[in-house]
Amino acid sequence: MPKHTFKLNGETVTVDVEDDVRVLWVLRDILGVTGPKYGCGINVCKACTSHINGKAFNPCSVQVKDLKETDEVTTIEGLPDTVGKELHPMQQAWLDRDVAQCGYCQPGQIMAAVALVKKVKAEGRAITNADLDSIRNVCRCGTYSRIREAIKQGSTKM
Repeated sequence: MPKHTFKLNGETVTVDVEDDVRVLWVLRDILGVTGPKYGCGINVCKACTSHINGKAFNPCSVQVKDLKETDEVTTIEGLPDTVGKELHPMQQAWLDRDVAQCGYCQPGQIMAAVALVKKVKAEGRAITNADLDSIRNVCRCGTYSRIREAIKQGSTKM
């Protein structure tokens, strides 16, 4: 079986798995990283949103063969380490705003929010309602107003 090496949450990992296995299954079933959730498997619901090299991506739609040895995959489990704290400011905002109900989509929501805020800040501007509208992660509980509030709060501390 082919070997695939990449960085996961700051650590180099190597897995023996077929080339066409989706990164989500490598993370969850082989490496035991369960923050990215399985929702649809077709890059629609965004429950699995994680980061690759600092940008949001959906591991349900990427085959492990597409990862390079130098690629850094960050999941919700590794997010606090990116700021050297127990919680990332966006995670703290989620708690402060009492966003989660069932919680299933929250890791993907947070990872999408962090990537969006980084992008907006790199452009030298504040987050707008249009930016918030661009997040396509599905929340079946409908906590969208609290999600938006948390993103605004989190962005002030990032």
